Amino acid sequence: MLLRGTDRAAFAVAFTARLRRAGLQAGITETDDLVRALAVSPPTSRTALYWTARIALVRRHGDLAVFERVFATVFNDTPPLPLSRSAVPPRRRDDGLHVAVPGTGDEGAAAGGGLPWATLPPAVAADDPDLPGEGLDLPDLRPSDLAALADRPFEELDQAQTEALGTALRAALTSWPQRRSRRHRADPAGHRVALRPTIARARRTGWEAITVVRERPVPRPRRVVMLCDVSESMRSQAAACLQLMRAFTTVADAEVFAFATRLTRLTVPLRHTSAREAIEQASDAVDDRFGGTRIAANIAALLASHHGNTVRGGVVIIASDGWDSDPPEAMTAVMTRLRRRAYRILWLNPRAGAAGFAPRVGGMAAALPFCDDLLPAATFTDLTAATHHLRTLTR
Repeated sequence: MLLRGTDRAAFAVAFTARLRRAGLQAGITETDDLVRALAVSPPTSRTALYWTARIALVRRHGDLAVFERVFATVFNDTPPLPLSRSAVPPRRRDDGLHVAVPGTGDEGAAAGGGLPWATLPPAVAADDPDLPGEGLDLPDLRPSDLAALADRPFEELDQAQTEALGTALRAALTSWPQRRSRRHRADPAGHRVALRPTIARARRTGWEAITVVRERPVPRPRRVVMLCDVSESMRSQAAACLQLMRAFTTVADAEVFAFATRLTRLTVPLRHTSAREAIEQASDAVDDRFGGTRIAANIAALLASHHGNTVRGGVVIIASDGWDSDPPEAMTAVMTRLRRRAYRILWLNPRAGAAGFAPRVGGMAAALPFCDDLLPAATFTDLTAATHHLRTLTR
């Protein structure tokens, strides 16, 4: 057996130190990996030792030439070779096995054929016509590019950019409003005394409450219901609002609806695993989009349907510019009912962030007294801020 009687830890430390002096970036983690690998599979030949050390110590393709040079110097008793692509350590045959050195043209002669990266297909540009498959659906945008696009109006974004920003929007939705439930759990920092566990422990101490068990309520996610206006006046904002609704349906158990002249439930289509397929199915389901608007009638239809109980105690988000063909009196009546049933009402208006904006439209003016917050929704930055605003709604 190779290295018989040799301290594996001392060998690994000395060999790694020599590699570091030659320029290979190997630290304590790589040294420990080599020691463990030698313990699990003691090398029986120079070839086995070569592959054990190479797999344990080499992390980057650029360090492979350094490892080859040092390994050849240590175990071949040859003078150090210059570190270059053309200079490779001499090859030997030990125990009938051949050690293939990348770059010599005979990597396939050895069993295994080299490191994993030596067998990977060459990198091909995304626009190469010979590339198999359809490629990526989303553009490879850096965070700085996404931040710049997030401040642009919706009408300036194409479909790929909208999908990329929708993915970033789902990643930013990390918090969700919560409510107190009737269930409690033990917590030493709780403010309420758990009577049953405390009395049960007092039975062991002569009914003296030596150990006091405290508890606190278990928080539950609060239901969120979103209604999105997809009428003609919201044409440029409809695609972005669909991305926001998809974020709500995939991250948490939210109910989402689209409306123009009638109400359409989009919770099931927007839960599709493919973002593009989900948006296409939702667009096909809404056959009255880019038409007139009946906000009051659609909110009344939601409250009258069997989905109206989802509004009770939940957060209602309405994305609309407030243009409504129903009279303001109808809006006042239905918002009064919605106010009594919902926990909070947020209104996302794409024109709310414009300079000099005032809610003078009849439907918007009638609904505003019943809303807790009126937030802008003209860019993806505004939508992200609206999702962050949800964390402030936890009691």
